[in-house]
Amino acid sequence: MLRVVPTLIDHPRRAPAWLPLVLAALLIVADQALKAWALANLQENAPAQPFIPGLIDWVLTFNTGAAWSMFSGSAAPLALGRLLIGLGILVYLFIRPQPRLLSVTLSMIAAGAIGNAIDGLRQGKVTDMIHSPVLSSVTQALNAGNFPIFNIADSCVVLGTILLIIASFLGDRRKPRI
Repeated sequence: MLRVVPTLIDHPRRAPAWLPLVLAALLIVADQALKAWALANLQENAPAQPFIPGLIDWVLTFNTGAAWSMFSGSAAPLALGRLLIGLGILVYLFIRPQPRLLSVTLSMIAAGAIGNAIDGLRQGKVTDMIHSPVLSSVTQALNAGNFPIFNIADSCVVLGTILLIIASFLGDRRKPRI
């Protein structure tokens, strides 16, 4: 009789329950610190200030909606929804620890949601300041205008979602074939 022996790939190690909370807290602090810096050092409608020339510029703008200014003027309801989703993800990860990759990925998404929720609840709009001329070149080539100006919270949500998609494909490959 053939006996299947479990491996590390079959049973990924669970992340400690504190990991998502610490990671999310660090990302939220970084997001809020950069937003505070932008509010103190940049002016709305001012020319872009190069940070990494050709790659990243600082440009202060505000968004009262969601991605690409969808639902503009809905900052408070969106902020409440973001906050509930972000906290819900963190509570879930604390109660039911997941494999490390999934914990990190979901923590990034939760941090992004909470980071933008803080802005929406505190000032009725989300502060954005990161502009990428490279990404704008791509969207302009596709006749889609400039790529939106974003922040660390937005980056956490997007990168977390991309990692979640990648992890879902990796998870499918790891299932034992019998």
